[in-house]
This record gives sequence, C-alpha cells and structure tokens, in this order.
Amino acid sequence: MEQHFIVIRTGYLAACIFPAALLLKSTAYGELEAKGNSDTGGFQLIRRKDFNMFADRAKIFIKSGKGGDGHISFRRELYVPNGGPDGGDGGRGGDVIFEVDEGLNTLQDFRHKRKFAARDGEQGGKRRCHGKNAEDIILRVPEGTVIKEAESGKVIADMSGENRRQIILKGGRGGLGNQHFATATMQIPKYAQPGQPGQELWVNLELKVIADVGLVGFPNVGKSTLLSRVTNAQPKIANYHFTTLNPNLGVVDLTDGRGFVMADIPGLIEGASEGVGLGHEFLRHIERTKLIIHVVDAAGTEGRDPVEDIRKINEELRAYNPEIAARPQVIAANKIDAIYREDGTDPVWRLQQEFEPEGYPVFPISGVTGEGLNALLYHVSCRLKELDDAPIIFQQEYFPEDELIYVDLPFTVEKEDGMYVVEGPKIEKMLGYTNLDTEKGFAFFQKFLKDTGILGELEAAGIEEGDTVRMYNLQFDYYK
Repeated sequence: MEQHFIVIRTGYLAACIFPAALLLKSTAYGELEAKGNSDTGGFQLIRRKDFNMFADRAKIFIKSGKGGDGHISFRRELYVPNGGPDGGDGGRGGDVIFEVDEGLNTLQDFRHKRKFAARDGEQGGKRRCHGKNAEDIILRVPEGTVIKEAESGKVIADMSGENRRQIILKGGRGGLGNQHFATATMQIPKYAQPGQPGQELWVNLELKVIADVGLVGFPNVGKSTLLSRVTNAQPKIANYHFTTLNPNLGVVDLTDGRGFVMADIPGLIEGASEGVGLGHEFLRHIERTKLIIHVVDAAGTEGRDPVEDIRKINEELRAYNPEIAARPQVIAANKIDAIYREDGTDPVWRLQQEFEPEGYPVFPISGVTGEGLNALLYHVSCRLKELDDAPIIFQQEYFPEDELIYVDLPFTVEKEDGMYVVEGPKIEKMLGYTNLDTEKGFAFFQKFLKDTGILGELEAAGIEEGDTVRMYNLQFDYYK
C-alpha cells in the first residue's frame, strides 16, 4: 500500500516529516497528535496536553485530622460511693505542616501523589484517660514555594525567607469527656463533646525561584550562553528555539566580593499571553527578581528587528503582570561579534537611541567572546545596591482557620429551661477553632455570630438583653 507522509511546520518548530497514519510527537509545546488519512494524505494537528518535565506547579488535596471524641463513662468501684463521671477527653487531630527542604528544587514529589491526610486523634477513655494525639503530617517543599487556595487563588503561605515551617491546616481539638459536664443540677451527665472535624482544602503549589536578576528575551538570543559565561551554571545550549525548557539559576561572583543570583527562563515569543510557544508558563520565576536583563539579538541573525523584539517582549510582560514590566530593566545587545552591515549602520547605536531616553541602558555584549560582560555585570551590581534588598515575599491573603468556619453547616436555636441553646455542626466547628481567651478570638466570635445569622435567629426567637445563651459548655449573657 502506498505510504503517505506529512510535513508539519508550526511557528518556531523546525519542519518535521511524519507518516500520515496516527502519530504522537513530543515537542516543546506539549504532546502533539497528528491524525492523518492514508488515502487522502490530509492531516489534523491536535494539542494533546501540556508537556513539562520540570515540576514547578502542583494541585493537591490536604486534610487535617479530626479530634477524638470525648468519652462517656462513670466511675464504678467497690466501696467507692457516688463515683461520678470519669470520661476522658479525646486526642488532638494531626496538623498539616509545610516545611522547606534545602535538598529539593522541584515539586516532583507531588506529581503522582495528590492527596495528603493527617490521622485522627484517638477517642478518650474511662478513668479520665486522655486519647492519644495524632501525629502531624509534614509536606516538604523547595524554598520559594507559594501555597494558594485553589478556588480563589489567594496566598496562604510563601515558603521563603525566614518562613521555613508553617502549619497550614490545624487538626481538630479533642472533644471533652463527660467529666467536664457534671454540675450541681446534673450529676450524671450522659453527654460528651464530639471531636472537632478536621479541615480540608485543595491548594495550588507554585515554585517561584529566588533570584535577584532575571533574563528575558526571544528564543535563541543567547540567554543560556550568557548565564553559562558569567556563572557556573551549565544550561543546555544549542542553535534552535526553546533549547531551555526549565529555569536555570547561577551565582555571579564579582572580583570586589559582590555577587547576585541570575535566573534564565525559557524564551518568550509574541503572542505568549495567548498561549503561543510556551506561553507564560515560566514567567512566575521572575516574579521575585528585582531587575530584568533583556537579552536581544543585536545582529539580527534570524532576520528579526531587535527594536521590535524588545517592544514585543515588553508587551508580553505587561500582559502577564504590569508590576513586573515596570521593574528596572537593562538591555544586553548580544551577538555583537556577528554584526555585519553592508550599509554601515550600527544596530547597537540604534538601540541606544531608541531605549536609553526611556531609562533602559543598553550594553553591547558577546556571550561567545565575553566582550562587554564586565561593564554589564558591574552596572547590574551597582543598580541592585540602589534597590531595596529585602526579599520579595508574597503576603498571606487566605486564612484557613477563619475562612473554613464559614462553611454552610446547620445549627439550631431552642429555648430550654429559661435559656437559649444554640447547637449544631457550625457551632462545634467554630468552638473547636476559636480561642475565646484571647482578644482576637473573642472579637472573631462576635463577628461570627453576626455574619452567620446566629444573632438574627436569637432575636427572631425573642431573646432580650440579659438572657443567657448556651453553646455546649460555653455560656454568656446576651447584650446588644
């Protein structure tokens, strides 16, 4: 049977010749499936899924342990009259803790296992025996990992700087045994408090590398060559686009003892904000950088205009995050060793005339020969000294211990023996996570009663100032 072939050319990919039958090809863009008809030779190119071996993102489910239930029992011993209740308290549920591990540099450990749950606390026992507290679950992540609530995208924690260990979800408190509920009027309490439920959450993990300077630019302009020339980093270097598929870090050591960390990210192309090329896949890795070196092919070896290249990349930066695009920027006019103009024009002079009035200094360099690198690096070092040396830390925006209390759970309001009794899962959850002995905890308790409609239900039930409200073992008088 006659064999048909397909020549596929897509943007910056080199031409590839594929059989017209079903074919799967892994490329820098992802897994591409070429479906063809052997009779007609027609084909369709389909993007199957993102293909990124560098694990810098993960979505995982985490759950803290439930507190152990309190125990109901009564002391029954020979010759001991009126033994009374002796049910013990339940143990605390395990916390979910994130911890920085200096030996990790990716989120690979979360690529195949995505659900992590701490153990529940043990139930209380007779003779006032306290249930065993559950062990915490510790998830180790590389420095620079940002933990976000999956639905809202709000930051829960930034595991960088001095934050090396943080409790993300607290385990439920153990319930109180019936020994705590004996009163003068209720000497045989047949009630014990259940353990507080654990918290659960889907979170996104994003690794944002920690570097002072970020290299940006079109593919194949010499970013990796520059990094390998001025640091000990050994990125992959080749004469084709998207050679760099992972971020690379290197430390620049200057002779005067100063130094800084430089990050090389995969190349951007026009339309990256719309998913062209690698899209904005790796721009998160320059979110912590204080200064950007924009590397451009001054020689125009691929037929592009270096001025237009800079304009296009800056537009992509603004589309991703205007704050990043507004950071200090230096232009490295690379490949000056390859400049050849029959008309005698100097592309470096043109770049200087175009961008230096806008505040972007231009440095002619050659990553191959090393020409001009000292001037560039010392300028960057001096510029960094003028900037705030405090690391860029993402502040917490989502507080699980507060947010998860507002989950829509039922509660009841009833009047018993002259007092108003408020009970239900919503109340149990709130009491389990709120420390009313602190000023902040008490203020949160008042806000909780108002925001969840409990005060409204009490007023609808006819409560008046001075009436007593009971929520399990908590009693207080109502005043507006």
